[in-house]
Amino acid sequence: MKAELKLIKNDPWLRPYSDAIKGRYDYASAKEKGLTGGGKISLMDFSGAYKYFGLHKDKTKWVIREWAPNAEKIFLTGTFNGWTEQPEYELKNIGNGIWELELAPEAIHHEDLYKFHIYWNGGHGERIPVWADRVVQDEKTAIFSAQVWQPEHPYKFKTKHIKPSRHPLLIYECHVGMAQDKEGVGTYNEFRESVLPRIAADGYNCIQIMAIQEHPYYGSFGYHVSSFFAPSSRFGTPDELKRLIDKAHSMNIAVIMDIVHSHAVKNEVEGLGNFAGDPCQFFCKGNRREHPAWDSLCFDYGKPEVMRFLLSNCRYWLEEFRFDGFRFDGVTSMIYYSHGLGESFCNYDNYYNGNQDGEAIAYLTLANKLIHEVNPDAITIAEEVSGMPGLAAPYKDGGYGFDYRMAMNIPDYWIKTIKENKDEDWKPSSMFWEVTNRRKDEKTISYAESHDQALVGDKTIIFRLIDADMYWHMRKGDENFTVERGLALHKMIRLLTASTINGGYLNFMGNEFGHPEWIDFPREGNGWSYKYARRQWNLVDDKSLCYHYLGDFDKDMLAVIKKARSIDTSEVQELWHDDNDQVLAYMRRNLIFVFNFNPVKSFTDYGFLAPQGKYKVLLDTDSKLYGGQGLNDDTIEHFTNYDPLYAPQGKGWLKLYLPARSAFVLQFKK
Repeated sequence: MKAELKLIKNDPWLRPYSDAIKGRYDYASAKEKGLTGGGKISLMDFSGAYKYFGLHKDKTKWVIREWAPNAEKIFLTGTFNGWTEQPEYELKNIGNGIWELELAPEAIHHEDLYKFHIYWNGGHGERIPVWADRVVQDEKTAIFSAQVWQPEHPYKFKTKHIKPSRHPLLIYECHVGMAQDKEGVGTYNEFRESVLPRIAADGYNCIQIMAIQEHPYYGSFGYHVSSFFAPSSRFGTPDELKRLIDKAHSMNIAVIMDIVHSHAVKNEVEGLGNFAGDPCQFFCKGNRREHPAWDSLCFDYGKPEVMRFLLSNCRYWLEEFRFDGFRFDGVTSMIYYSHGLGESFCNYDNYYNGNQDGEAIAYLTLANKLIHEVNPDAITIAEEVSGMPGLAAPYKDGGYGFDYRMAMNIPDYWIKTIKENKDEDWKPSSMFWEVTNRRKDEKTISYAESHDQALVGDKTIIFRLIDADMYWHMRKGDENFTVERGLALHKMIRLLTASTINGGYLNFMGNEFGHPEWIDFPREGNGWSYKYARRQWNLVDDKSLCYHYLGDFDKDMLAVIKKARSIDTSEVQELWHDDNDQVLAYMRRNLIFVFNFNPVKSFTDYGFLAPQGKYKVLLDTDSKLYGGQGLNDDTIEHFTNYDPLYAPQGKGWLKLYLPARSAFVLQFKK
């Protein structure tokens, strides 16, 4: 392209790297032409493979197809033929590495189990079909098998297409299996009946569901995927997942899923690790095949059939289950040959030094293009830690096409601040810079913490603040100083993070009320216990405990943020900061946010310039409703004091009482 891309126009510092950026853009365009035969078919047509491969039934027959170029012979075995190799169940090679078998309608039935027995040069083995859309595990033997899923009365969606609410996008990150009080695996039905109403009542307008794609090891949190087209059967049936999504849509809640296209589980029988005797059918060759940090396999994005497989996977979840989009996991690992390991990413040279995987970048670019062709209102989010410019910029502008990128610097900042700084050393200028430090032309999802900080081996914010005292002093009337400090800072950290967004805000399930324990899935090291793989909703429901203070505050905080028109697109205008006093004030739309992080000093008549008029308190972290001291009368309206020096600018002095370690939100009215 001769014209300068908008990505570069928006950031002149990128001009020295314009050849690399344009080269990336041109390569993605060329890749699309190559995959579509120079435009003979569309990208949508190319991605429709899930309708061709796998097991399908029409009025006259069953047909199953598989891509296995290294296979020499394939048999379909299952409960319908005693798991034996029979001539009438042998697939035929129809060319281009594709194998096919047609069967009479009565040959197999709904809920039958099946697998392939594949022969290749020098070996053979059982394999679960790559395109299987349901995989189940036998409770006694722990063996996985594909399962025919063709119910006589399949679930029919009742809610029409919704347009996700994006201003702002408020995401509730969740995991169906651990979304219940009981020590066990939760179900799609339990989540729909018990958790969705909580999410709706709290004011979130989007859920991000983890661990949907089938994975052999529950403790992988869903990140070691084996069957990419099969929703995890641990939680229920495909129809029950559809019903959950349908119910969320009826509540005007968008549903996105964690999609794992950055790597795959090593398993050979359950996964793609050595599908037909070729360990590199889907994966890179040589030392690039295995991920050095994740004990998994890395896709070869340069292969057209791998591109078809992954693009079709995106389309499948959008069309068959009506997901509203995806959070792409492990994007940093995909776009760098080094997987981002050991990289500092401290300047632009690090992004354009030849360490970038052009094939993976082309895949991500085309995936975003396809997703928005399937559903123009779809949401795509990149989980990416390096800060690669253009991730959340439109494809036409030279970007990757994601709608949002995760602001992964923010949770790291809060952890570092809590761990390393004394309360009196918390600097508002540093906090404000961190939560607003982003590329102006790319939207982000801000969050104080996600599931990453809740995993065993790490600590949530509330645990870092209160630690063991959570077990002894969270009952009302028995709070000690540690608990009071923890409750106050938990609210302030969340308010500062959520109120400065430029796209969306995310919270992980239970963290809104300060869930007291880490996440530890059943494993050998804990005796295969489910004790920590759950959420204790009883704690927030018990009004004699302090947890509900945090939950109530979170609900009211979101209500205030949503009250301001498209607050996520508005300017964050700093009004005042003083690192010695530890005071910060800024304005968005008609709301002023004021923070006093000072642990010991309260300030009387603390003044800063603000638009002339009166102000009403909308939210106060120190309110007794949220476990605070209630030192302010929040029913009083505040008026700016006239100053002839600033009156021509429409400003006056707003003077407030700022209790130590508190924050509040004021609504401006002329």
